[in-house]
Amino acid sequence: MLSIAVLLAEHEEELAPLIMPPAAFAGIGIAVFVVLGFVAWSYRDVANRHSDKTSSADSHGAHH
Repeated sequence: MLSIAVLLAEHEEELAPLIMPPAAFAGIGIAVFVVLGFVAWSYRDVANRHSDKTSSADSHGAHH
């Protein structure tokens, strides 16, 4: 029984090859976050573009 354990312990596992270098995975992740950051940045100040609608609704409520 001990010889089986020794044989199994000597067997070295082979790592699976990557389809890209590790730096490419990091680059893809950074690119995804940059694109998502640009999308979030593009929605800045959207509420102020329609401030005439919100301010007129508030002023109508104040007069009643």
